[in-house]
Amino acid sequence: MGTKVLITKERLAKLYAAMERNKLKPGPLMPTLQEAQSIFGCVPIEIQKIIGKELHESVAKINGVVTFYSMFSIEPKGENIISVCLGTACYVRGSQGVLDAFADDLKLKAGETSADGKFTLQATRCIGACGLAPTFTVNETVYGNTTVQKAREVLAGIR
Repeated sequence: MGTKVLITKERLAKLYAAMERNKLKPGPLMPTLQEAQSIFGCVPIEIQKIIGKELHESVAKINGVVTFYSMFSIEPKGENIISVCLGTACYVRGSQGVLDAFADDLKLKAGETSADGKFTLQATRCIGACGLAPTFTVNETVYGNTTVQKAREVLAGIR
């Protein structure tokens, strides 16, 4: 953790443009938060305050939304997001060992991002691919019927 969010004039201009567009729609908060996540790589409290002021929403409400939905993050995530499913089907078929292998190789705990910003490791609950258990994802790609060896091979391919 500890990666600093880069808030530049250009990024702020994109955010303000997004808020102006979204204000014209019913329910502007979610699309604005999605665009903020895309622009900044996360939605830190500084950005939540700006959104709250512009959309006339409380920061408490915005923070509740950001911390509830897994698509949003308060901290920047890495270029490669590895999520290991720990849902029941995956867990009983060995996903904890897969998570531990990633943690050992990346020197990260679940929920952490590498200092170089290359990797974020996450433990998730059911991704809806129980028939392929155990599963993990790297960015948008789902890997099924995985093993510790498969996890290490995928990681080596990314590096």
